[in-house]
Amino acid sequence: MTKRGIGRWLLVAPATVLLFAAPACGRSEEPSRPASADGEPSATTATDPAEDAPPADKPAPKACDLVTDQEADALAGVKLDPKREAPGSCTWTAPVTGPTGQVEVYVGDGAKKTLDIDRMLDHDLETLSGVGDEAYLDTQANDVFVRKADTWVEIRLVRLNDPKENHKPLKDLIRVVADRL
Repeated sequence: MTKRGIGRWLLVAPATVLLFAAPACGRSEEPSRPASADGEPSATTATDPAEDAPPADKPAPKACDLVTDQEADALAGVKLDPKREAPGSCTWTAPVTGPTGQVEVYVGDGAKKTLDIDRMLDHDLETLSGVGDEAYLDTQANDVFVRKADTWVEIRLVRLNDPKENHKPLKDLIRVVADRL
């Protein structure tokens, strides 16, 4: 074979592959549809998932609406800076010039996830009876949780003191929050 013949084969082989592969690349197979009673594929209609969802009784509360500035200050034991709101959370922090203090409120799946993690880590959880549908105090940390209907709330306190000193104030505040849900 001459150089010219080899060159043609080098061009023909990739072109042949492309010729057979191109129709397969552009082809899209329709998903199979269940057959109707007469054996013909049944027509499927797209539905909006929101239409299938049960109507919500009321929207989830905003975290910053559940605890007042005064309640956050009292829980932290210091005057805190103005709250910072984010989706599903609210945070008050102490000024950088003063003692350490921070109050965090979480609403929704994040609050429940923290409780699940505490359980997985075998934290000592005290059940709080008569608070919401269920409520717990993490006695090893400064966390308290409440569920009312489908809404979970967590209050987290950051202080440099013995967590036992914060149990009563956390329990008192979560009772107030549960009543606001």
